[in-house]
Amino acid sequence: MTNLQYLHLDHNNFVGNIPSSIFNSSNLIQFQLSVNAFSGTLPNIDFGDLVLLELFHIYNNNLTIEDSHQFFTSLTNCRHLKYLDLSGNHVLPNLPKSIGNITSEFFRAQSCGIEGNIPVEVGNMSNLLLLSLYDNNINEPIPHSLKGLEKLQVLSLAYNALKGSFIDELCLIKSLGELYLENNKLSGVLPTCSGNMTSLRKLNVGSNNLNSKIPTSLWGLTDILMLDLSSNAFIGDFPPDIGNLRELVILDLSRNQISSNIPTTISSLQNLQNLSLAHNKLNGSIPTSLGEMVSLISLDLSQNMLAGVIPKSLESLLYLQNINFSYNRLQGEIPDGGPFKNCTTQSFMHNGPLCGNIRLQVPPCATNGFNERKLLGRGSFGSVYQGELPDGEIIAVKVFDLQSEAKSKSFDAECNAMRNLRHRNLVKIISSCSNLDFKSLVMEFMSNGSVDSWLYSNNYCLSFLQRLNIMIDVASALKYLHHGSSMPVVHCDLKPSNVMLDENMVARVSDFGIAKLMDEGQSKTHTQTLATIGYLAPKCGTKGIVSVKGDIYSYGIMLMEIFTRRKPTDDIFVAELSLKTWISESLPNSIMEVLDSNLVQQIGEQIDDILIYMSSIFGLALNCCEDSPEARINIADVIASLIKIKTLILSASRV
Repeated sequence: MTNLQYLHLDHNNFVGNIPSSIFNSSNLIQFQLSVNAFSGTLPNIDFGDLVLLELFHIYNNNLTIEDSHQFFTSLTNCRHLKYLDLSGNHVLPNLPKSIGNITSEFFRAQSCGIEGNIPVEVGNMSNLLLLSLYDNNINEPIPHSLKGLEKLQVLSLAYNALKGSFIDELCLIKSLGELYLENNKLSGVLPTCSGNMTSLRKLNVGSNNLNSKIPTSLWGLTDILMLDLSSNAFIGDFPPDIGNLRELVILDLSRNQISSNIPTTISSLQNLQNLSLAHNKLNGSIPTSLGEMVSLISLDLSQNMLAGVIPKSLESLLYLQNINFSYNRLQGEIPDGGPFKNCTTQSFMHNGPLCGNIRLQVPPCATNGFNERKLLGRGSFGSVYQGELPDGEIIAVKVFDLQSEAKSKSFDAECNAMRNLRHRNLVKIISSCSNLDFKSLVMEFMSNGSVDSWLYSNNYCLSFLQRLNIMIDVASALKYLHHGSSMPVVHCDLKPSNVMLDENMVARVSDFGIAKLMDEGQSKTHTQTLATIGYLAPKCGTKGIVSVKGDIYSYGIMLMEIFTRRKPTDDIFVAELSLKTWISESLPNSIMEVLDSNLVQQIGEQIDDILIYMSSIFGLALNCCEDSPEARINIADVIASLIKIKTLILSASRV
């Protein structure tokens, strides 16, 4: 085989040792045994006779070397050697100093188990165009001698354990087009001089410990195609000069500490295909101009503090396949056109109140994207928005705040309580939406708002009959809850703000967020979620006891409030004075002093007739508020008494 020049046995299933006789082929130019299962030990010195050797590829075998120093010393005689690839073998426990004497232009020793350092003599390999020591165990700093590799175009030291910093000497390699340093232990700053590496087309320093601001000079690399600074600790604002990198195809700044808004100038990156800004501190809104980035295939903005709506302009991105907006503060409508047709709920989980296609497990946008202009009110549970169904029906959407477990449980409680309840004096639940990140109830719209808003309005005064009708309606709702359904329901938080008025001023009880269902035969239970202070029955407040008698107590307090226009938490109630004692002390001769002054003024000359009825109403309220639950009046008797009063008033036709 002395005349053998080209030996190509690559990509087969050869096993066993390499015959030593092959190395006697002094005319050998190319030696290609890659991607086989050859094993055994390479000779240390037999390469010295292969003076014509240009290519030596043995990557992806199971070969070893006894003495790496002698091996590279032997290769020194191969003065024409350009291509040397030892990757995927356990050939090199370390890199010897003798490596600096070989003439290769392309040297790969990837996944070879190399430990220790990169010898400074590597800097003498002045012909190198490509050097890859990817995926080894090199755990020393990058040697400053690499600046001697003046022709180097590709340098990969990724997936090692390199210590120290990104050395300035790398900036001196003017021809360097690709630099891969990801997955090491480099720390400190990314030097300003990196912006002078004008030949760079690909730069990856991801998964290190770099902790500086991103140097502004970096945004001057106008021809760069790939920039990966991910998984470091880069700080500072998102640079508006990002728009200079018009040739960029891949940009990954994820898992850093970058803050501020996403600059609108990013839309200048018309060639960008993959953009990841995930796991930062970005705030503000998603720029509408992202819809101009026509080449985008993947967009990841997850794990930030972005707010506002998702721009519909993104529907025009025809090539966009991967979208991730999860773990932000976005709200409003999720676009449904273009790339959004194939999205899943995981792309939008853990945000603010989002709406859109039901396949994303969010409610339909009857709410105009949860626009603040449609906000009806906020409560301890979350917010209520006005909306409209496709058939034109106006609705209210109650969106629960899921920041605490208690608020999340209030949704479950309300669903359980209202599932089978139907009554003219209860707010009707039309539908619901529930997943890990969003819970809402779609309810019929109460055009006249809450009793609380009417009672304390500066522009309107509820008439005596309106107040009486409201309390009859509320009592009717309680009678149904306590005795009219298959399983008794205790509301647990009855008060004017939880009673709504429809277009005919009919009162509807709502907000069953802490309601309790009573099992068959059960007269009381316990709770850790207490109702509003002032409306809470004494034993429920001290012992957490829940029973229908607790609702009766709250009703009595509300009955007093509706005719006095005084909340039980009013500032006048201090020390021993409460709404209850204030009413009690007014009977029977000082009722005028506790009545709502607006109501007194409205009634005018007929006030004396009304005072007779008010004495009965306040007496009824006090019977509801007896300290002992057993002593409290039955809700059916309350309704009978109030209807009797209403009948007497109407028959007199004087109010």
